Amino acid sequence: MPAACSAAKSEELIRRLRRAQIAKRKVQIFKPRIDNRYAEDRITSHSAMQIDAENVASSRELLERVKPDTEVVGIDEGQFFDPELPAVCTTLADQGKRVIVAGLDQDYLGKPFEPMPQLLANRGIHHEDARHLHGVRRARESHAASRRQQRARARRRGGHV
Repeated sequence: MPAACSAAKSEELIRRLRRAQIAKRKVQIFKPRIDNRYAEDRITSHSAMQIDAENVASSRELLERVKPDTEVVGIDEGQFFDPELPAVCTTLADQGKRVIVAGLDQDYLGKPFEPMPQLLANRGIHHEDARHLHGVRRARESHAASRRQQRARARRRGGHV
């Protein structure tokens, strides 16, 4: 689920994981240790939806903590994980686990926000569920972001805005 800021990524992730729990699937949910905005042991959406999650420092730790009987693995803020995340997701998928990752695919300048683009490009993962959510920005935020992106593109071309 790559998306822009405020695109309800966490809310969509929580919705999907709750559906899996209602279906009596064994679910484990992870978030990067760096994301401690609301709580260390929960994912919280901007609309205040919450779900318990395990806090991990790396993709490798995430892989080590997934239990053998887990059927669905949820990962929030994928962009804050290390470059190993796509390989870890492939390993989990190869074990028959459904892996759902939410994260930003671009930074505020419109540049790829790794490892999300690599995750989407990974041919070892089936993307039947991939959705690209688009952010909702207030007019002032949208204008400021647009100007930053224009300036960054102009600098890369060697010109001015």
